[in-house]
Amino acid sequence: MKFECNTHILSDICSNVQRAVSQKTSIPSLEGIMIKAEGNTVTLTGYDLEVGMITSTDAEVKENGSIILNAKILCDILRNLPEDRVSFEADERLSCKIKSGEAEFTLVGTSSAEYPELPSVNGGFPVVIDSEILKDMIRKTIFATAENDAKIVHTGVRFEISENNIRLVAVDGFRLAIRNEKIDYSGEEKIFVVPKKTLNEVLKLSAGEDGKISMSIGKRHITFKIGDYDIVSRLLDGEFLNYKAAISGNSTGTVKVSVRNLINSIERTSLIITDRAKSPIRCIFDKDMIKISSVTVLGSANDRVPAEMIGEKLEMGFNNKFLLDALRVCDTDEVIIKLSSPVHPIIIVPTDGDSFLFLILPVRLKTE
Repeated sequence: MKFECNTHILSDICSNVQRAVSQKTSIPSLEGIMIKAEGNTVTLTGYDLEVGMITSTDAEVKENGSIILNAKILCDILRNLPEDRVSFEADERLSCKIKSGEAEFTLVGTSSAEYPELPSVNGGFPVVIDSEILKDMIRKTIFATAENDAKIVHTGVRFEISENNIRLVAVDGFRLAIRNEKIDYSGEEKIFVVPKKTLNEVLKLSAGEDGKISMSIGKRHITFKIGDYDIVSRLLDGEFLNYKAAISGNSTGTVKVSVRNLINSIERTSLIITDRAKSPIRCIFDKDMIKISSVTVLGSANDRVPAEMIGEKLEMGFNNKFLLDALRVCDTDEVIIKLSSPVHPIIIVPTDGDSFLFLILPVRLKTE
């Protein structure tokens, strides 16, 4: 293998691909990036048996070939090379020479024959969605995925795709996040759960990308095509929570409130809540306001926010972080909070339409 290409471009894509490389594994080849030079391109692959990333860049290939090089060392070298061009030359003994200007390194590589084959996702009707829409949908749901759950399926986001519609759902046992959007799709209905780690990579790779993201869905794996990158990921198995039953109950009251005002008030009353001084915030939903307070060993805080309420006065307690996580991703000036009872969850929805829904379980309050 022998090629030459732009140092900075190769360094950037190497840093991205490195995120898909396994950190601790019993398979040494998975700690490396596979580099394949062929035709006029160089392809880089990283894979940890759960998520794989593949991308290519233009290069002057003088000799086709492939090799696996340690990901961390390779990325460190590329970041510190002095010139705009870098050359790679690997021999049959898997010794790879990397040269840029007067700097020269020799790395001992591994045969590409030892690299596991990435899953292929064939057939099916691809789902194409605007990148900005998909990023927004992921951001508005991913925060509600479970960190550690007896049911691993809840550590990912559920996708429900039907004719001209896509819905993302996340749940962690204490809260639920739903995001709906209309899309141009006429294929068969698809329901699958994507790991949180994969979706974080989708967000990172699409940060500077406009245009479309294409999803190809198989029985056990999914491929996201984002610009010049392909992300291949396993899907999560298991029975997802019957969330529709949780949001189908009738509310006994509603509160219309400014999102910014409510966030500011919760942030103020949370100033005395710390890791060592934990306490729920107390919310009293009244006729024309929401009274918010907190009491910890450090002191107390009280505030109030103007609101329009329909229904009876209600007092509830909440985890302040769960409320803020939901409110901070609301993209409307005002929201409607649906109330039922002190022991039933609240539901936060936009004043118009059904683009998002957040459900938050209350916390039992101590009697004052």
